[in-house]
Amino acid sequence: MVRLAPSGYLKFVQASSFDVNYTGAEANVCVSLGNFGIPVRYVTKLPKNEISDCAVKKLKQFGVETDHIVWGGGRIGTYYLERGASQRPSKIVYDRKYSAISMAKPSDFDWEYIFDGAGWFHFTGINPALGNDTAQISRDACEAAQKKGLTISCDLNYRKNLWSPEEARETMPELVRYCDVLIGNEEDAEIALGMKPGGTDVSTGKLNYDSYAQLAKKVSETFEIPAVAFTLRTSHSASDNGWAGMIFTGGEAYFSKEYEIHLVDRVGGGDSFAAGLIFAMSMSSGYDPQKTVEFATAASCLKQTMEMDFNLANVEDVHRLLDGDGSGRVQR
Repeated sequence: MVRLAPSGYLKFVQASSFDVNYTGAEANVCVSLGNFGIPVRYVTKLPKNEISDCAVKKLKQFGVETDHIVWGGGRIGTYYLERGASQRPSKIVYDRKYSAISMAKPSDFDWEYIFDGAGWFHFTGINPALGNDTAQISRDACEAAQKKGLTISCDLNYRKNLWSPEEARETMPELVRYCDVLIGNEEDAEIALGMKPGGTDVSTGKLNYDSYAQLAKKVSETFEIPAVAFTLRTSHSASDNGWAGMIFTGGEAYFSKEYEIHLVDRVGGGDSFAAGLIFAMSMSSGYDPQKTVEFATAASCLKQTMEMDFNLANVEDVHRLLDGDGSGRVQR
């Protein structure tokens, strides 16, 4: 999809032009994994026009394979971003109705062909919310991935501007039962799955880590998911956040260290966390659960210091932060 945003911290009403970027939750994950050196392919449906060509070229720039994109439909989806600062929150306006992917049909995708040679399938809760058939498309993909023995991960990614809590709860519980790894935050779990951590208030930024461990355990047991991961954000303001992560697996909860981030652009923070988890969990050398959540959290911390939605950090950048170099000093 296309991201249009006023420069800097201008409000929409102040803007006479917009900066253009090409993005999307799953695309952000692909780009991050590409920067980590993981072969990735991106699957969607796009109209055959010059704007879509720009989007595809942007993905290819970061090593994302696009040969399985389906072409057709009238338009590419768009979102408008007004970045907040201090006590003023960011705002997003979606313009995705009648986009090519929202109008896609299950018959558009040959999952047997798409998954040939693949080992991991990642999707988000955004795609099922887009159109009449996109939930079925997601279900078809999960069934095909499961039959082929792929690891399946989902980032719940609830978006209130796309569907209601009732609609999400009708769809997402069925889809997450296919998952080996489930990713989200406290709002996602409450709205999409009807499960809420106790002692936590996202508006005040008060987090109770024990309650997150209990929530993850409940989600894991209810839906028979081997690994459940949450991002933990303490929002001091639109400019400064605390950031941590956790993963529940093997009957134990593992929490990362917490970072204090002066935000440059928080959009895509959750996607970069998902990519970090996928990278760490797919490593043949093996990251243990503690190192896995530390890597994912550090990767997503770095993303939020970068303009636009993509995480452009590489593995060395992440390990440098993991090793304690978070001073921000110039690297010469």
